[in-house]
Amino acid sequence: MSKPRLSFWQIWNMSFGFLGIQFGWGLQMANMSAIYEYLGAKPEQIPMLWLAAPLTGLIVQPIIGNLSDRTWNKLGRRRPYFLVGAILSSAALLLMPNSSALWMAAGLLWILDASINISMEPFRAFVADMLPNEQRTSGFVMQSLFIGLGAVVASALPWLLSNVFGFDNGSTSGSIPLTVKFSFYIGAAAFLGAVLWTIISTKEYPPENLEAFKNMKREKKGAGKFFKEIFSSIAGMPKTMRQLARVQIFTWLGLFCMWLYFPVAVARNVFGAPDETSPIYQQGVEWAGICFAMYSAICFAISFVLPKIANKISRRYTHILALVLGGLGLLSVSVIHDKYLLLLSMTGVGIAWASILSMPYAILSGSIPPEKTGVYMGIFNFFIVLPEIVASLVFGWVMLHLLDNNRLTAVILGGVFMLVAALFTYFVDDTAEVRN
Repeated sequence: MSKPRLSFWQIWNMSFGFLGIQFGWGLQMANMSAIYEYLGAKPEQIPMLWLAAPLTGLIVQPIIGNLSDRTWNKLGRRRPYFLVGAILSSAALLLMPNSSALWMAAGLLWILDASINISMEPFRAFVADMLPNEQRTSGFVMQSLFIGLGAVVASALPWLLSNVFGFDNGSTSGSIPLTVKFSFYIGAAAFLGAVLWTIISTKEYPPENLEAFKNMKREKKGAGKFFKEIFSSIAGMPKTMRQLARVQIFTWLGLFCMWLYFPVAVARNVFGAPDETSPIYQQGVEWAGICFAMYSAICFAISFVLPKIANKISRRYTHILALVLGGLGLLSVSVIHDKYLLLLSMTGVGIAWASILSMPYAILSGSIPPEKTGVYMGIFNFFIVLPEIVASLVFGWVMLHLLDNNRLTAVILGGVFMLVAALFTYFVDDTAEVRN
């Protein structure tokens, strides 16, 4: 079926749900390591406690992708999953900051991440479903725009509530601060509201041949055939997808190092907090939230020009440049002792983040069969979550035995991983690129 070009506002509406999804990711990225430390976690325990995010993605995304490829009802193909994931995620966000023990916070993170993945994976396939090939870069970049905007607000919320709206955390020693709790409550409302906007404002295209679609569902009915299709799709990955796999593995190793240790590194290495009970520690974590908001703001801003850059120099070279800037941004943290200069470091990370959220998916979408968009987008997530799982399982040992529990060194290592990803991007074939 020939797909019509959509207007700016149509692409805006179909991508708006990502604003809410990013509240879920942004709040946990900026606050979960600190929440774990508030509840008594040691530095070498944090990677294992973060295992929920990648492991749920590994399991949930290909299953949801394959299910959504086979779905058609009154809500459409992808929108039923948007809705279910948003409801579950919002409930988890409401409960998370009320965790009274480490095991409770870790368990809720598993629920939250599984729920976010239910909503997020179909959004990637949604772009390929709804847009012609020449508009897909713009579609994925629009998602980056909303991810950046959502993360700006979500990351900065505790700081804003404390410094702008005058929330008093009172005595927070050994407990989760009030500003963090209310940030999660606001995030729950934003998540559900943004996803509902996309569901209400955007209608999906039905299968081109509905009868053939129903026959396909009957033929592939059953758990055996369902999982066989996933495994056969993995075995038959297109060449471009295999090349992008190496890029994704090192990119997300770098990001995982940053997300795990940047907030606590800022609190201890830049602000000089002796431990998590110090008031300076909370100030450092809040400032790290501002730094995350900074890279998200840069992501938001650069998203407007990223398609034009890609059109001029190609999607591949755009991604190489962005990853190099992100890697240098993380490396620069090693020589910074002024909290305001950290915002400059985050500029490079923000440019990389905008490209990470769009260019690999735009390159991938032109290399996979349209009827398998959902399952391949889910499988592509393997190359995000597998390195994160490895990091969760072994990085605690690395921190304890090789890095002497130095959180700053872990952040620097993240920059090295990002530079390696830039090198591998050079060898990616983007054969389906359409440039004007």
